[in-house]
Amino acid sequence: MIGSSTDNGLPKRAAMPSSPLSDIQAARRLRERLLADPHRPQYHFAILEGYAMPFDPNGAIFWNGRYHLFYIYQQRGVHCFGHVSSVDLVHWRHHPPALLPTPDSPEKGIFSGNCFVNKKGEATMIYHGVEAGNCISTCADKNLEDWKKLPANPIIPNPSKDEPKPYRSWDPHGWLEGDTYYAIFGGQRAAIFKARQLDKWQYVGDLLHHTVEGGNLREDISCPDLFKLGDKHVLVCISHRLGARYYVGDWKNEQFHPEFHERMSWVDNAFFAPESCSDDKGRRIMWAWIFDQRSRETQQASGWSGELSLPRELWLGDDKTLRMRPVEELKQLRYNERTVENVALKAGKEVVLDRIYGNTIELLVEIDPQNAKQCGVKVCRSPGGEEQTLVYYDAAEKKLKIDVTKASLGEGPKNVEAGPFELKKGETLKLRVFVDKSVVEAFANDRQAAMRRIYPTRPDSVGVSLFSQGGGAKVRRVTAWEIMPSNPY
Repeated sequence: MIGSSTDNGLPKRAAMPSSPLSDIQAARRLRERLLADPHRPQYHFAILEGYAMPFDPNGAIFWNGRYHLFYIYQQRGVHCFGHVSSVDLVHWRHHPPALLPTPDSPEKGIFSGNCFVNKKGEATMIYHGVEAGNCISTCADKNLEDWKKLPANPIIPNPSKDEPKPYRSWDPHGWLEGDTYYAIFGGQRAAIFKARQLDKWQYVGDLLHHTVEGGNLREDISCPDLFKLGDKHVLVCISHRLGARYYVGDWKNEQFHPEFHERMSWVDNAFFAPESCSDDKGRRIMWAWIFDQRSRETQQASGWSGELSLPRELWLGDDKTLRMRPVEELKQLRYNERTVENVALKAGKEVVLDRIYGNTIELLVEIDPQNAKQCGVKVCRSPGGEEQTLVYYDAAEKKLKIDVTKASLGEGPKNVEAGPFELKKGETLKLRVFVDKSVVEAFANDRQAAMRRIYPTRPDSVGVSLFSQGGGAKVRRVTAWEIMPSNPY
C-alpha cells in the first residue's frame, strides 16, 4: 500500500505526530515566516514548505469536475509526487502525497510522467521509477487519492550497460488511441512504445520521423507532452540544455512528423518541465516549473523553493504557431483598478506612473510603437532606478524582452530574456505583465510570453514607468490591478 512505511525512512501516511502541540507551534512559526518573506510569490502556485529540486509539474488531468496537478518534491532526499486539486485553476487544495516508493514496489523514487484515462475509465499515471524503469499506477476514486501500482512494474526496465537498447526507460508520456496505448519514452533518441494491455509494452521505434529548423535529433526530449490542437499535434518538452520548447506537426504511422520548432526559454533554461491537460471547456492548459535562481544557501534558509508558472491556455494560430495567454480565471483575483490613458513617450524619456505601483500586480499596456526601436514598461523600479526590470518590445530585433540586468542589487539573474516576436504593420503592442514578488511573466498580443525571476532588495522597488528608445511612441492605455494572493501563505 502507498501509505505503508518504507525502508528509506518515509513516514506512514496515517502516523500521528509524536508531539501535536510542538508541531502546531512549529507550523505557526513557519507560516508567519513565509508570510513575511518579501520574495515568496502570492498568486503563482508555490510549494507550502521545503526546498523542492526538481519541482516538475506532472500528471495534470481534469477529473470529476476538478483540475488535478501532481508535482515532484523530496522527503528525506527521496523523490515523491505531491498532489493538489482546484475547480478554478487559482485556488488549490492539498491532498496526501499521491505516489511514494514502497517496499513492495521496485522504484527508489517517483519521477516525471503524465496521467491519462485507460480503457476501464481509470486515471492512469505513467511515470519513471528511480533505479527501476518506467512504471504505472491507476486510480478510480473521485479525489484521486487511492493509487494502485501495477504488479508488473517496471513495465519497461532501465536498459543495462551489458544489454544496450535504442531507447531509455525515462520520462514517459502515455495516452489511449482507439484500442491501443501509446507512450513516448523521453531522453536522447526519444522512443515510441505501444501496448494493448497496460502491463505488456513493446518498442516501436524513434519518436521523431525527422528534424526541422531549430530542432536537433541529438537534443534530448525530456518531460514530453503530445496533444492535438486543431488539425495538428503539438509536442511540448524540454531539453536539459535549452529548457522548454515545442514542436508543431503531425502524428501519423506511429511517429511524430514535426513541421515547426520554437523555444519557450532562450537566455537560459529557467522555464522548465512543461505539463498540460485539456478541460471540459475544450481548452489546453499548461504549467511549467520556474527556476528559483537564488543560491542554494539562500533557498534553504528561506524555508521554501518550488514555484510554477501561471496556467496558460494554448491554441494554434492561422500560421500554425503556438498562441498563449493566461487563463481567464486569473481575472477573479483583480481589485483596485487604476487606468492611465493617452501618454506621449519621447525618445529616451521615461514617464513614471504615480498612481500605479506594487509588486503583486497585473498590467495591461497598449502602445502604438510609432517609430520607437524599443518601447514598454518598467516594473519593480526604485525611485532612482537603482533597481528596475524592463519589459518591452524590441522592434529593431523583433523580440519580446525582459531585462533583469538591474532587477536586484543582490541575488538573482542579471540578463535579458528575449523571445522572437514581431508586430504586424499597424498593429499595436498589447502587453500583459504579471508581477508577483519574485516572478515576472509577460504576454505579448497572445503570441509570445517570457518569464524572469527577480529579487529586489529595496522596499521601495515597487514603481512602474513607461519608456521609449530610438523614437517616440504613444501609450493608448495602461490598466493596472492589484492581485489578491491565492496561495494559503
